[in-house]
Amino acid sequence: MIGAIGTKVEAGERLDAAEAAALFRHPNVAELGLLANAVRRRKHPQSVVTYNVGRNINYTNVCWVKCDFCAFYRPPGSGEGYVLPREEIFAKIDALVEVGGDAPKSCELLMQGGLNPKLRLDYYEELLAAIRERYPMVHVHSLSATEIIYIAHLSRLPLEETVQRLRDAGLDSIPGAGAEILSDEVRDIIGFRKDRTEEWLEVHRIAHRLGMQTTATMMYGHVETVEQRVEHLQRIRDLQDEAGRFTAFIAWNFQPDHTDLAADGSRWNGMKATGFDHLRTVAVARLFLDNIDNFQASWVTQGPKIAQVSLHYGINDFGSTMLEENVVSAAGTSHTEEMEMESMKRLIRDAGFKPQRRNTAYVPVEEPAEETEVVA
Repeated sequence: MIGAIGTKVEAGERLDAAEAAALFRHPNVAELGLLANAVRRRKHPQSVVTYNVGRNINYTNVCWVKCDFCAFYRPPGSGEGYVLPREEIFAKIDALVEVGGDAPKSCELLMQGGLNPKLRLDYYEELLAAIRERYPMVHVHSLSATEIIYIAHLSRLPLEETVQRLRDAGLDSIPGAGAEILSDEVRDIIGFRKDRTEEWLEVHRIAHRLGMQTTATMMYGHVETVEQRVEHLQRIRDLQDEAGRFTAFIAWNFQPDHTDLAADGSRWNGMKATGFDHLRTVAVARLFLDNIDNFQASWVTQGPKIAQVSLHYGINDFGSTMLEENVVSAAGTSHTEEMEMESMKRLIRDAGFKPQRRNTAYVPVEEPAEETEVVA
């Protein structure tokens, strides 16, 4: 089976869903890596791995949806719930700029939170406008489809008007958070209160229509089947065929600690995804998502070593320096310490590539570093 599929890959032909499922079940992960690496090098022939300078800001942890895979949220009324004061948000952005410099739109701000019933559209418009005025060097890659759907609902506005007003206020692009697995059957099990598959896709479709770029993601390794993973990838590929404005794909595995899903043996089998599962997943995604150029490493959940290996399994980008991370760390992951820029560059070099800083749109900010010998 791998021979026939490999021939199609080498010829640049599109794989179908049945072939993707077969690849997920193929026992030799190294063979998948060879195929995925060939596609990666076809799209990115230079021995360069990109990265960007960015940080997370979780502006609120209050969320009424209570997804069973999430350990970060606090329900409305909880004494542990918060909304960050604007000056604290600005102080965090100041720390980002201190590291990333002042070139226009060169620093990435990933600002996300829960579905807080007290925060309507005017809160976000005022905050985004203030950030845009004060920090021209910051690209606001923030919120999520799930948050935007709820903002529109709370504000009693059409979804397209909500996206447009957020864009006009200062939202530059939208992350792919909230996708999880784009199958309503899966979503009913892990977070039945959150948006449906078509709703998530529609936010990104609207953003693309309005000229915005977004990213696509997948959280795997919980209750989904191989076929549902493929269904997820198919939905992403189909939407990318429409407008081509997904800049990147990022996959990470479910982090179980302190979550309601992990405590329920009737839904989760207790088996956390392994490093090999991650390599298999990103390799198959690279082979199937033939219309997305950039694939990002998941060092936050997988750790720096698996992230390095993934650079030979279809990944061409190391992601963000991420000066702060709170969501997956709340679920017990052990790789959320600060990733300094020099540490990230060293990891890229040691994996055999030249590090190159880019912005959120994947446009280079600096020339590739030439300090060390690179092994092709």
